[in-house]
Amino acid sequence: MSTRAVLEVIALGVEDAVAAQAGGADRLELVTDMAADGLTPPAETFAGVRAAVDISLRVMLRLHDGFAAGDVDGLVRTACRLRAAGADEFVFGFLGEDGGPDLDAVERLVAELDGCRWTFHRAIDRAADRDALRKRLADLPGLDTYLTAGSPDGVDDGLPTLLAEAARHGEPGYTQRLLVGGGLRLDHVPRLRSAGVDGFHVGGAARGGGWDTPVSARAVRSWRGAVDGAS
Repeated sequence: MSTRAVLEVIALGVEDAVAAQAGGADRLELVTDMAADGLTPPAETFAGVRAAVDISLRVMLRLHDGFAAGDVDGLVRTACRLRAAGADEFVFGFLGEDGGPDLDAVERLVAELDGCRWTFHRAIDRAADRDALRKRLADLPGLDTYLTAGSPDGVDDGLPTLLAEAARHGEPGYTQRLLVGGGLRLDHVPRLRSAGVDGFHVGGAARGGGWDTPVSARAVRSWRGAVDGAS
């Protein structure tokens, strides 16, 4: 396999971003409040990170814990502020009470983003029907990635689902990149790469001592080496 895989690292601020880029990350997911599994950062944080690094930067649009959209008007206003600050790539994804995609919330954000590229995040791992979700979202402008562990319980449990979805790449609903994250370990990488997966997302594993410590360029370099070495 000759294509270089995307390595995305979660960043909470400028220090994380600079270290991730130095370690070889291709892209950042910018969030705040990992106690809530990642919420939208202030526009000022985005601006500082954008000024500090030149790799791709996707900003989380999520105002509270969980996978319900909540205040959709607030999400749209937040997206508008971030767009005004220069953000042009995003991460979001919401479910309705039936476990399907919340199309009202998602379509309103897509309209506000006006063609920006975006990732549907791990809400897919809580969906009632992953295949149906993919097909309902398939034609939305800008959607180019699904961030998923294959299971709410992480990559160990979700590996069979990830391998099955990788095998369907190119089918309707399966044209987007599979970005694997959520309990991802280095030893998962070779099997995923051999199955055609070309996106890897790391958070705590890119830090020397968990979320209380900053991103380590050395740790990111280990991931870069593993991802490239398995290609």
